[in-house]
Amino acid sequence: MDSSPSHATAADLGVAARVIPCLDVAGGAVVKGVNFENLREMGDPVELAREYFAQGADEITFLDVAATVEGRGTMYDVVRRTAEQVFIPLTVGGGVRSVDDVARLQAVGADKVGINSAAIARPDLIDEIADRFGAQLVVLSLDIKRSPRTPSGFVVTTHGGRTETDLDALAWAREAVSRGAGELLVNSIDADGTRAGFDLELTRLVRECADVPVIASGGAGEVAHFAPAIQAGADAVLAATVFHSGQIRIPDVKSALRAEGIPTR
Repeated sequence: MDSSPSHATAADLGVAARVIPCLDVAGGAVVKGVNFENLREMGDPVELAREYFAQGADEITFLDVAATVEGRGTMYDVVRRTAEQVFIPLTVGGGVRSVDDVARLQAVGADKVGINSAAIARPDLIDEIADRFGAQLVVLSLDIKRSPRTPSGFVVTTHGGRTETDLDALAWAREAVSRGAGELLVNSIDADGTRAGFDLELTRLVRECADVPVIASGGAGEVAHFAPAIQAGADAVLAATVFHSGQIRIPDVKSALRAEGIPTR
């Protein structure tokens, strides 16, 4: 096992693990559906962000699932109002296609920007954003599923997992980091929505090939699921519905992590 610092886990290094709620936003409301279909509203994003800040969330991630011109305008307002009231890092993704998009989001209070489809279509976008704003701002979002078509057995997908690309997930993660991605958000399409736990094998494999922070996403169903993801190599754990529904609260996740000897903020 590689024990070099670049591939050591957050738990190994004594670095505080981060707990991140993700809010999918459309039309100014937090929504939830399956693969972005049959969306139902789950609350006001600014109010939810304030609640998570009060609970001790380390960061907030917004995903603009509409990402149209109108949706983006609404999203700017959501980010601006949140940044005025919530004093933890805000990551915004969805529909980011250019350096100018990043500049506009940063101007209204985004600390980091998530990119996915646009980077797949034009990988130079990663270099351009990192060169202008720094790698720490660039979060590459990876929607990954198992596939026998790639050397690693994992393929990158788009459109909520419905469309497979030709990209081997681990090769793409390595390329993205070499181009300047400062963080990898690893969403397991296979685990997403199952509430059976994070994909620990995928988390381990991405950790082994990347020397930047890894965020595990997809599959959280109970408090006990979070610590194994950190132990598998994630630096942060992200979830949505289980937080929005009140089924799991952030202080309970942090207590469970500390009970396993994992530092938290």
